[in-house]
Amino acid sequence: YLRNNLEGNTDPSESTDLTSTVGYDSIIQHLNDGRKNCKEFEDFLKERAIIEEKYGKELINLSKKKPCGQTELNTLKRSLDVFKQQIDNVGQGHIQLAQTLREEAKKMEDFREKQKLHRKKIELIMEAIHKNRNLQYKKTMEAKRLYEQRCRDKDEAEQAVHRNANLVTQKQQEKVWEVGGHGVGRERDVFSCSCHFFETQECERINYFRNALWLHVNQLSLGCVQNDEKYEEIRKSLEMCSIEKDVDFFVNLRKTGSLAPGKSLVELQKVISSALCFLLCRRGPLPTPTNAPGELLLHGLSGHKGELSLQPFPKVPFQLLWTPFRHQKEL
Repeated sequence: YLRNNLEGNTDPSESTDLTSTVGYDSIIQHLNDGRKNCKEFEDFLKERAIIEEKYGKELINLSKKKPCGQTELNTLKRSLDVFKQQIDNVGQGHIQLAQTLREEAKKMEDFREKQKLHRKKIELIMEAIHKNRNLQYKKTMEAKRLYEQRCRDKDEAEQAVHRNANLVTQKQQEKVWEVGGHGVGRERDVFSCSCHFFETQECERINYFRNALWLHVNQLSLGCVQNDEKYEEIRKSLEMCSIEKDVDFFVNLRKTGSLAPGKSLVELQKVISSALCFLLCRRGPLPTPTNAPGELLLHGLSGHKGELSLQPFPKVPFQLLWTPFRHQKEL
């Protein structure tokens, strides 16, 4: 109504009841809804802060209390240490974000209460104006009724009007109409100023709410970027991890000696066989050995027609066996 009246675009179908408060009630309801929306966002920030703080504390407890590769060695151990430290830092970041969200919620609460106090002053003024307007309207309508009644009775009881000094004269009735008209004009001026104030306050609320949402999203994005930087430190430490170095480190740490353990009998037999072959190649074929009573043969087994028989071991002096073998080791 205010904008249409100022621009000269009044719609005849709209209500022109002087005592109607439909428009004012709509404005107040909209402002109350806006205040409620701010309160909901404030509660959202508080709940999000609780979640972020709980998540951050859980991450810190996880990194400190839960074992994660505690028996690893060398480069992989250093990577795991960096991993746990950065997870702890991520948890600290979430706790800091929770504190920031609480501060933003407090700012939203202060802004909401500030607007409430300013609006309350205007509402009190408007309520007083509405009461006074209704009272003046009733008086004006009563004066109008009396005026119209006297006009109808003028022809029939003109003398009665002059005799009754206590009755309202025509000049008094016109004065009442004039006062009522000025009162309506003042009320319209006050209502116009109030509407401008409410509109300005609503613009401020929408702008503040929008900026608060924007700031909240920026804080979440910043937290993600900071977390990614911490994760990048973990990736860099993993790039420095060397499988070969870790294996060599374990071998050097847990080694039991530089010499191999004693050779088994099978390996010893192979050495003796190699020495015999080397000796036969240098001295030519040996004569056919004969069995001496009580000698056991270790050279091998041979079978003829499914029967197993012991083969004689060639009688070679120990010195002949040892000398080529020693010579072979020296080579």
